[in-house]
Amino acid sequence: MKTSACLALLAALCTSAAHAADWSDTSLSWRYGTKFSEPYNGEDITKHVINFSNVSGYKYGKNFFSVDFLFSDSHDPSAVGASSGAHEAYAVYRHTLDLGKVTGANLAFGPVRGVGVTGGFDVNSKTDAGYNSKKRMLVLGPTLMFDVPGFLDVSLLALRESNAPFNGFTSTSTPRYTYKTHAMLTAAWGIPFTLGVPLSFEGFANYIGTKGCNEFGGPTAVEINVDMQVMYDLSPAIGAAKNTLKLGLEYQYWKNKFGNPESVAPGATAKTPMVRAEYHF
Repeated sequence: MKTSACLALLAALCTSAAHAADWSDTSLSWRYGTKFSEPYNGEDITKHVINFSNVSGYKYGKNFFSVDFLFSDSHDPSAVGASSGAHEAYAVYRHTLDLGKVTGANLAFGPVRGVGVTGGFDVNSKTDAGYNSKKRMLVLGPTLMFDVPGFLDVSLLALRESNAPFNGFTSTSTPRYTYKTHAMLTAAWGIPFTLGVPLSFEGFANYIGTKGCNEFGGPTAVEINVDMQVMYDLSPAIGAAKNTLKLGLEYQYWKNKFGNPESVAPGATAKTPMVRAEYHF
């Protein structure tokens, strides 16, 4: 898909999103792990991650915005020779337009309760010793919304991604480079359940195709990123409203991070257990 056509469709989706929300949930969370990893690093990295998220729904669809602020220890240094760790901000926005609600038609079939179109973007900025990522990505594609407790959305998205890194070792800036348009099969879910206490199974899973050569002419690889958590709703125990305060355990499996092949980029695959706490307001 041409970038101009993608931008036009995204603009239409964002225009449709400019309605008063019927419901909204905003949260702040913290997570911590000691087994993070970065391509071409190979070290176990400790990170604290602060997240701000908002999800809201209106007559014709829903919006999701999330930004992670990631703080690494010295195994992922902020600059060449630095003893301080790298800092990163990574923002995601998605808007899903429910086609059944727009048209008034019943598009449910089998386990699927609705069909939509999802568009949005990813943006990041990282200050580190080597790559100093400046990712920009547009996404667009169809979404199936499944009839489950909570939610389960599965999308097939086209990705238009670019980057303009700065090499801290050689002090060389790379002009913004656009990768080959590629596909992502992605799922996001939040499903409540009980085992004597109120729990929920939450997370996302991405299967991302190769995106051609990278900005230095090297190969890219299929990327798999699965991030899932089991959360305990502590709210009833402290007299707060349901889903106000949640604690839990999280696990992330990220293979060939950002499309870097593990075979040529040690550290490109991470298996990271975490603890997580979040407050909703």
